[in-house]
Amino acid sequence: MRIILVGQAAFAEQVLQRLVARGDQLPAVYCPPDRPGGKPDPVKSRASEFDIPVYQHASLKGPEVAEEFRSHEADLTVLAYVTQIVPESVIGIPRLGTICFHPSLLPRYRGGSAINWQLINGETRTGVTVFWTDAGIDTGPIIVQEEATVPPDATAGSLYYDVLFPLGVDAVIEAVDLIDDDAAPRIVQDESAATYDPLCRDEHATISWQRPARDIYNQIRGCDPQPGAFTHLEGRKLRLYDARCEAGGAGGTPGTITSIDADGMQIAAQGGVVRVGRVRPDDQRAKIAAAEFARDASLAPGTVLT
Repeated sequence: MRIILVGQAAFAEQVLQRLVARGDQLPAVYCPPDRPGGKPDPVKSRASEFDIPVYQHASLKGPEVAEEFRSHEADLTVLAYVTQIVPESVIGIPRLGTICFHPSLLPRYRGGSAINWQLINGETRTGVTVFWTDAGIDTGPIIVQEEATVPPDATAGSLYYDVLFPLGVDAVIEAVDLIDDDAAPRIVQDESAATYDPLCRDEHATISWQRPARDIYNQIRGCDPQPGAFTHLEGRKLRLYDARCEAGGAGGTPGTITSIDADGMQIAAQGGVVRVGRVRPDDQRAKIAAAEFARDASLAPGTVLT
């Protein structure tokens, strides 16, 4: 088939390689513009190796983009890890339409932060969906859906890279195979089971130590690596990573550091303690071991985080 690929990063690069291996023709790859001074996007670099034209528009909404899509005379568009808005005027241009990858079991967890919210809500099952795009946000009919288990102590980063990334690439190629064989279903999503969550930002990352330890643990995991769940130490933000949850524990006033050792800091919460392995003050770019930070900041058990 003639396929337009829209996407970015390693996920789109892997999809691109698999499509080329399938024998598909790719008249165009679309990815966001390069960041000033940054490296080219992996999918751009790979497309260049295959002599595939790469288009990098700041927005895909303009009429010139729609005209460009028409000129490719594509059978299908594949959206593989897309952060730009792809308008309805574009998705309907290919002969067979447009399909999209999403890192959740739709119709649950629609939206751009699906991985974060699954962990924040303590889900133990996850999965990926490939669906036919329509005018809504992650609302189109489903082609392929694959389930997986959330590993113990998974973060948003590890869940994506270790589980959803490889599962998702396989699911996209399976969907393309079905479409090529004229066997792709259009399973209407059950709107009664649909959920939608906003982008996970700092307003969702603020830790309240009065909450149950398990909820805080899930919040830290779901915000790791971005945006980074945070508490306050002496008036400045301290972001917490590599969380573990321990029931019971030493107790104490919620937010109190109960112990510090080579494995991290234990912090009291309701019904247990949360251990964090790494931290990052907002005035620093790099994460550091919690024990190292505690030593440099002269922290000791009994310090209260707010």
